[in-house]
Amino acid sequence: MIDTRLIDDELVLEELHAVFVAYEAALMANDVDALNAFFWDDARTTRYGIADRQWGIDELRAYRAATPAPQFTRTLHHLRLHSFGHDVAVAQVEFVRSDTALRGFQTQTWVRLAEGWRIVAAHVSMIPFEAD
Repeated sequence: MIDTRLIDDELVLEELHAVFVAYEAALMANDVDALNAFFWDDARTTRYGIADRQWGIDELRAYRAATPAPQFTRTLHHLRLHSFGHDVAVAQVEFVRSDTALRGFQTQTWVRLAEGWRIVAAHVSMIPFEAD
């Protein structure tokens, strides 16, 4: 059981924010090596994309290698970062892309491993949605 006093620890949230921003920069630059390094190097890594799915780091690496650089920009909205203890955190964000009227939603589960913060599970979706 997590001591509720350890939820949203300020230092952990600062670390998470830094890796989240670095991930977003790598995503928009299509820096495949950096993107792969943000994910847990394990067959249990899971990513559900807008029209795709990767089970395990090998599938994720193959997907990234075959994905061209984005021809759109992304504007992030309503970033929500929450940590649970010092080693587990969740990042949720809404986004708007320049190439569609759909609204995007992204969730990442981050875990601090020996090699640093890594995404162990991610989900991305886009739907018609009236933003507030």
